[in-house]
Amino acid sequence: MALYSPFPNYIWNLSVAIALESGGQIGEIVDMCQPIIDAAAGGGDAGTPAFMKQWATMGDKLVELAAEDEAKGRGFSASAKLERASLYLMVAERMQGHGAPGRAETYARALAAFEKSTALGSINRERVEIPLATGTMPALYTRGQGEGPRPVVVYCNGLDSCKELLYWSRLPEALAQRGISTLCVDQPGSGEALRLQNLPVDPHSENWASKAVDWLETQSDVDPKRIGMTGISLGGHFAPRAVAYEPRFASGACWGANHNWREVQDKRMKREGENPVPHYWAHVMWAFGAESMEEFLEKSDAMNLNGHMGGVKVPFLVTHGADDRQISVSYAHDCYDQLVNSPRRELKIFTAREGGVEHVGADNMAYGRDYIADWFAETLGGRTA
Repeated sequence: MALYSPFPNYIWNLSVAIALESGGQIGEIVDMCQPIIDAAAGGGDAGTPAFMKQWATMGDKLVELAAEDEAKGRGFSASAKLERASLYLMVAERMQGHGAPGRAETYARALAAFEKSTALGSINRERVEIPLATGTMPALYTRGQGEGPRPVVVYCNGLDSCKELLYWSRLPEALAQRGISTLCVDQPGSGEALRLQNLPVDPHSENWASKAVDWLETQSDVDPKRIGMTGISLGGHFAPRAVAYEPRFASGACWGANHNWREVQDKRMKREGENPVPHYWAHVMWAFGAESMEEFLEKSDAMNLNGHMGGVKVPFLVTHGADDRQISVSYAHDCYDQLVNSPRRELKIFTAREGGVEHVGADNMAYGRDYIADWFAETLGGRTA
């Protein structure tokens, strides 16, 4: 199993994989990629304006086609096109450097398309705002199937994802089928919280994860005794840390183990391992609210779970791809080994036999999605069949 690789560098191919796994159409993706293959030859950073031009053009065309459907009363068809429009616009925006021309406008168009798609398609997701000590945490709430108070999972971003991509991973859909609701959050340092409120990363994830639990406890359809948490990519730091320090979580999981992300930065400075986005160092300084590399490295010192996992006293699942090119699989073993007080701990490494071997299953998210959904069904009282 491997990434579909039309480009000569990992970062651009990762974006293509994200689009494919998030509901993109292969024909549209080929049409967007072919004209810019040469632009990718200079590495991950060079040529990103050309990437945005091609992908945003496709997104804007789909918005126009959706409007034609809507004019004919074909709301579901319009919604489907708007989903892909929003996806392509978000992938285009994600590839740009902080402050790049057109980036903010592209993000705004992506959010607008997503919101309209939700309404036209009657999609099971509701945008909510969770109060934080400073600002708010925008989120998408997907309700699980069934009646009465249900379990729920808080699902957080990595370094460069957003709540819409969390939704498109289809984990909320898989959990809903199992009778579990999902709260996909744009926590500080990601998505709307970063782009529209300038809220930087808080390594002490229990600060904002606890606010999500506070909000969920006010919802009549939530069983407050059955709240879990998971995170993808850098969420593999945030979710374990939050579960270790917020005792109201009843179960946890991570989709990719980011046990010592501070150490990963030292390796990246030595060009060990792949970066997730172009303009990487500018992105992390923006996300952490740092004015210099020195300040960023100082702020990222807390991104290390050594000495913290003993606080996890509920069931916890660690998953990782065997061939992850960004985060070493050794960190999954570190996280698992330190879960000494968890009454039920599990380590799942996805191998070539099944797929999902790349970073957070970028080659095939189906196996990670199903495994994590079943884990929460078993530990929070959902159903697996």
